[in-house]
Amino acid sequence: MRRDCLGAMVLPMWGLCMVAGSAHAHGGPGPAQAATWFSGLVHPVLGADHLLAMLAVGLWSAAAPARRRWQAPALFVSTMLLGALAAGWGARGPAGGLEAAIAASVAALGVLLLGRAVLPRAWCMGLVAAAALLHGMAHGLEWDPATPWLAYGAGFTLTTALLHLGGLGLGLALQRMHAAWLRVAGMGIGGAGLAMLLARA
Repeated sequence: MRRDCLGAMVLPMWGLCMVAGSAHAHGGPGPAQAATWFSGLVHPVLGADHLLAMLAVGLWSAAAPARRRWQAPALFVSTMLLGALAAGWGARGPAGGLEAAIAASVAALGVLLLGRAVLPRAWCMGLVAAAALLHGMAHGLEWDPATPWLAYGAGFTLTTALLHLGGLGLGLALQRMHAAWLRVAGMGIGGAGLAMLLARA
């Protein structure tokens, strides 16, 4: 029964990753795209970098005590919104390039999963916030000031929250099977982030 439930969760996520691998959700600084509720809703799943980062935060949260499992997703969502607003108002991200920084954040979140038992929680939460800021800036760069920000922001916020929830559910299922599966997930996410970083170097 547990394996059937896990398969039902993993297969849709794997399919999303395969589709996302052939597309980028953001193109860095450039002309803004028309921002609508729907474009905000789909933006986080159109790039493997966004998708994996948000799932990673949920997976990492699954290893926390039950009373703390909401903290990292809440921090990610709130900081992501700040980053999106900053980008909408003209911020353009790290000098080395936002794309590369986002790919590095995916690799770092994979390391977070691998080192969850030894890394200080405060350090981990800081990394989650830094990743969220970068991903939020990528969302904000897609906003056209001529269109309503609220609908667009609500769309990508909802999808982000759902991806966190999916990662959390998957993480809990993996832990019930064996705690080592979270480290396997960390290796996969970290490796994907490293590959994206090398491809964008």
